[in-house]
Amino acid sequence: MRGTDGSGPGGGRGWPDPGPLLAQLQLTDSAFPSGRYTLSYGLEGFTQEGPVDVAEFLADVLRHSAGPGDGRALVLAHRAVAARDWDALVAADRRLHAVKLNREMRAASARTGRQVLDTACLVFGGAVPERLAALVRAGATPGNHAVVVGALHAASGVSAENAVVCDLYSFASAVAGAAVRLGRIDFRRAQAVLYGARDGIGRAALVALAARHPRDVHSCAPAADAASAAHERAQARLFIT
Repeated sequence: MRGTDGSGPGGGRGWPDPGPLLAQLQLTDSAFPSGRYTLSYGLEGFTQEGPVDVAEFLADVLRHSAGPGDGRALVLAHRAVAARDWDALVAADRRLHAVKLNREMRAASARTGRQVLDTACLVFGGAVPERLAALVRAGATPGNHAVVVGALHAASGVSAENAVVCDLYSFASAVAGAAVRLGRIDFRRAQAVLYGARDGIGRAALVALAARHPRDVHSCAPAADAASAAHERAQARLFIT
């Protein structure tokens, strides 16, 4: 994007390259074909058992699963790509896959990750998505959503801090959207839930950024795991998870 005088946007005002920000927005846009709209992240399982406080559910998952689990894997993948250490990326991806105890959660994470990766190879191109896609095709790594997004953010010049905050917000938005579709809240209440989740997202991001080793990736949400296991066998389901 350049002005008429060949300088940056706005004609010589020294604007920074908007490329990383635009990549960040595109990757976390709900219109990006990742398939995340098919996931409720366990919320549907809870609603099948009774009333659910959506804000409390979201806060709990951010604290015990999304931050220390997917968030940390995203950060480790981002750092691995920045250091060109593919072994480290694979280790983080395998660890994340291992700590997802429910089959449907593991399968959904890999499926959405691969959909993001396929689209990125077509749209963005470049060495990083192509290398990661080759590893996934070879069965060397599962290609979980968080790891794929972390790698793509790094390749696009997005900082690890911005990448994890934006992805955690995207996760929170997906949960709020699922709650609307399940008839638990309306669209306005969904926005209130997202606004109220800002501190939780920030804390989860700090937890994620503290990761130093794949062993730091963990998840401890037994109630959500139990609800997900029951959801997997439910006769009627609106969401995959």
